Amino acid sequence: MQTRITLLLCALLVMPTFAQTKPRARDLGVPFDGTPGARNAITDVAGVEVGHSTIIRGEGKLQVGQGPVRTGVTAIHPRGKSSNDPVFAGWFSLNGNGEMTGTTWIEESGFLEGPVMITNTSSVGVVRDAVLAWHLKRGGQTLQAWGLPVVAETYDGWLNDING
Repeated sequence: MQTRITLLLCALLVMPTFAQTKPRARDLGVPFDGTPGARNAITDVAGVEVGHSTIIRGEGKLQVGQGPVRTGVTAIHPRGKSSNDPVFAGWFSLNGNGEMTGTTWIEESGFLEGPVMITNTSSVGVVRDAVLAWHLKRGGQTLQAWGLPVVAETYDGWLNDING
């Protein structure tokens, strides 16, 4: 009986490993034009710049308002940080849940006129404000008067004191 329980536990421990190594579409034979870049990454595309900032603070069990904190923000600049040229854009809602600012302008114009930011659920507004301040700090080069920065949320509440 003890051997069966041990084997079952071993099988359960191995299963998540298989689930985490999902093949990419190209590995499954899905045809794509062109070939991947050297790193098979978004930054292989000429002109694209990506930045990330991570905050790690505290240890132990979650205590709302006390931590631990494991969060951050990612910035994707399709034409690089120094360019003000728009890029063609579109968007869709994958599951009907989640927030993404600036999508109305993308729908109406078909353009993205700044970086795409990704952060945790509770930081969407703060990041939106920071992007607007960043544009102003660059010498008054702002988004269109009717545009909003594109900031998408991802839930990191399993890692982070998201309500703190």
